[in-house]
Amino acid sequence: MSQQEKMKAYWRRNVKILLSLLAVWFTVSFGCGILLVDVLNKIQLGGFKLGFWFAQQGAIYVFVILIFVYVWLLNKLDREFDVHE
Repeated sequence: MSQQEKMKAYWRRNVKILLSLLAVWFTVSFGCGILLVDVLNKIQLGGFKLGFWFAQQGAIYVFVILIFVYVWLLNKLDREFDVHE
């Protein structure tokens, strides 16, 4: 495999990871915080309705977790393609 093909494969995998994590974030923030809010509000979490919690807190927590997942996955990908520091 040539260096150019290797880099194309690397970026293809990088974009695939990024889009997957953005889909998770969109599902949690928009889906749980807006679309499913009425269904989730029937459940209580720490004294607050779950739909409200996702809209105000949950999406932020998920976003921070996804940042760490992205770093972990990209470090793994860097080692696989031998482009790590």
